[in-house]
Amino acid sequence: MADTEFVPTPADTPAERATADRQALEDKLEAVSIPTGPLTFGAEPLAAAQSAAESAAAGASCAISPEEATAMALAPVWPEVSGGSSEPPSPMTLSRYDNQSGLYDPAGRDGLFFNPGVGLWQMDSAGLGTDNTAGEAIDSVWVSDFVVPYIVDKYCGAINGGSAAPAARATAWSDWNACSAGDCDTVYWRAYNDGIGAEPTVDRYGGGQARTCSYEGSSHDCLFVDVANAQGADWWANPGSGQSPVPHPFYVLRAGDNEVRVWLAQDSGHGVDVTVTRPFGGNARDALSWTDGRGLCDTTEGRGAC
Repeated sequence: MADTEFVPTPADTPAERATADRQALEDKLEAVSIPTGPLTFGAEPLAAAQSAAESAAAGASCAISPEEATAMALAPVWPEVSGGSSEPPSPMTLSRYDNQSGLYDPAGRDGLFFNPGVGLWQMDSAGLGTDNTAGEAIDSVWVSDFVVPYIVDKYCGAINGGSAAPAARATAWSDWNACSAGDCDTVYWRAYNDGIGAEPTVDRYGGGQARTCSYEGSSHDCLFVDVANAQGADWWANPGSGQSPVPHPFYVLRAGDNEVRVWLAQDSGHGVDVTVTRPFGGNARDALSWTDGRGLCDTTEGRGAC
């Protein structure tokens, strides 16, 4: 089948877009809730964060211990993605409050939706996640190596600039709106004083499956993301939890200067493979290109356009 190119033309006017952005933020803030019991984290994600924290603390420009760095780096995760659940935060978490028209399949098919915020730290294409894929944001090793030193560096920059520790922590968390009301400082002290339990049933990818895919004639590492397999707190996978759709299972990979997400027809039920690309540096809300008839081959499992 020949490719059919869709170039999205979001219906949002600038005023409507601003309203949608503001509403998404308000909805997210209303949903902020942290568990009241002991804090737990997936065993592999916790080990990844601790390893990154140890390296960041050793190279920091201010005095910070690995334990402080770990607690500080993980503090935004619970307010961002736990939904108050006592289950460990899921590395697969997909944002559910973004509802801008540019994120939808232009053909209007259900379950074909580009969730812009992804993973434990909700790496968003409008911010810290602009240069990574959803697969990298879900990969707790990759994302820990990115986010943990980033948070430590911001903290030390504030300390070295004369800030007291509480204000420096607030600066370090300023990229996460869920921290704006002080919840992250509450979690920080709980994590630092009481520790974080390791849950072995939540792995590195939180239920995502690492595969190898052939896409446009080249082999790529890819991740198969099926929300039905989410490990840990999965409140966000409930269709009633949030404003935006729950996506059908999709593949995600890095191809050149683009993030690529592919829905195979056999997973979406729409009778055609659908690919969406986002150029790195682009905000998904107005930077997506959709293509019908272009799929991929999951060479690990022998499924798709093989």
